[in-house]
Amino acid sequence: MPETRVVIIGAGMGGLAAALRLAKAGVSVTVLEAAAAPGGKMRQVEAGGQAFDAGPTVLTMKWVFDDLLSGLGTSLEDEVSLEKADLLARHYWARAAALDLYADVEKSADAIGMFSGREDAAGYRKFASDSKRVFETLKDTFISASRPNPVTLSQRIGFHRIADMLALRPFSTLWTALGDYFSDPRLKQLFGRYATYCGSSPYAAPATLMLVAHVEQAGVWIPKGGMHGIASRFQALAETCGVRFRFGASVNQIETDRSGRKVAAVRLSSGEVIEADRIIFNGDVSALDDLLTPAPAKGFQKVPDEKRSQSALVSCGLAMAEGVALTHHTVFFSDDYEAEFQSVFQDRVAPADPTVYVCAQDRNSSGGIQSAGPQTGHERIYCLMNLPADGDTHSYSTSELEQCLTAMDRRLAKNGLTLHRDRKAQVLTAPDGFNKLFPATGGALYGQASHGWMASFSRLGAKGKLAGLYLAGGSVHPGPGIPMAALSGKLAAEQVMADAAMTDRFHRAVISGGMSTPPATAVRTPSRSLPS
Repeated sequence: MPETRVVIIGAGMGGLAAALRLAKAGVSVTVLEAAAAPGGKMRQVEAGGQAFDAGPTVLTMKWVFDDLLSGLGTSLEDEVSLEKADLLARHYWARAAALDLYADVEKSADAIGMFSGREDAAGYRKFASDSKRVFETLKDTFISASRPNPVTLSQRIGFHRIADMLALRPFSTLWTALGDYFSDPRLKQLFGRYATYCGSSPYAAPATLMLVAHVEQAGVWIPKGGMHGIASRFQALAETCGVRFRFGASVNQIETDRSGRKVAAVRLSSGEVIEADRIIFNGDVSALDDLLTPAPAKGFQKVPDEKRSQSALVSCGLAMAEGVALTHHTVFFSDDYEAEFQSVFQDRVAPADPTVYVCAQDRNSSGGIQSAGPQTGHERIYCLMNLPADGDTHSYSTSELEQCLTAMDRRLAKNGLTLHRDRKAQVLTAPDGFNKLFPATGGALYGQASHGWMASFSRLGAKGKLAGLYLAGGSVHPGPGIPMAALSGKLAAEQVMADAAMTDRFHRAVISGGMSTPPATAVRTPSRSLPS
């Protein structure tokens, strides 16, 4: 029986996870990536002669990566140097009011008690307990499982577990639910921010997202080599298993057989055609229709503008921090949280007073400097403010970017921090820049916003609408975030193997020195038609 050839489009975390899972089963895999390096959104930029993580900066759910790597006889901690954070994040409000959140629930409760009083401390303990319950209910039934619908999710949970299903609170917004735990609006702001981990508003996202609180309590990890280092290590592991990577390989078409109902090849922008029996698309589903031909193959609708998740302005540069103390993760909250989300989602303009997230990439979780920049007293600082995902219709001018940077600096100063930096030496990425990196998204960084109780069920699953087409990445089930993207890649790979009946047929024993190396995917010269 001929060997199945799998092409993965995109070397983001979903594509890397799929490649590792398939390679473990001895499948011939080629990964095509338009960029010059792996990682997708886990990208790296250079500013002031220093390398910066310019994408996700928070690593959680280590068990996802350990499970993926266990088949190779290793673990994430074996492959990259990690620090487990005791102090999860520091939070500042106006006039330098500060609150630290810890992995230890009681330590956080004590801090909240001193910050807001005994009742809010008790509310936090209840919130932590409830968020754990939500996570444990959904971990094996939704997060790490194939995409369900509301009925099948209820079946997986068990109709007899009515209390657990009610605890999910899908019909309440996160902001409303937080009012049941906290009287201090600043605490609602802090925990409401978890909606932004999905690029969403706490005023519209379901209360189910409180599970993020438990995800962080279970472990936030700081990779010593940065988030991009994880992607690079996964690439190296995949290569030892026989996976072939091609960087600078931009795909401009997914070709089908004569029926138009089954994938047959991908065509690169160079005109080269690479035949494939099965294709995993590790990109935003909004870009699929532009890649598919002929017309019968289409049908992947782009996410409507009004349903897009947030984009952002990300600034990376060397700076000297003066004022309040930073940790690795520090958040500076605005005065009017609701107005901020109104600006982004309804008015579709930059917030006049944004909440600013700062990642001090040379600091450990307690705030100690691990490495120094080339200039004495300077360190690598990453700043982020949320913006509307309008990068496909709006180009951000220099003056607009300056206004955003000024708004960020004003908020930081109001909360007690001054950053001394050369704006001209910063590397900026706005929604139009993200749209160029991730086409057809408008710069939306999380796919569709998680607004309303049905949003999580409306994401596509691992199986595409064409025979032989599979989907991975943060825009599909189980959702955005690095561990979730890894789970999507694993689910896509397992669907490929199930459909091809490859689990046993193509399994290869591990030999001394690693996996056997499958042959490279066939390459042919361009042609106008493909055999069915």
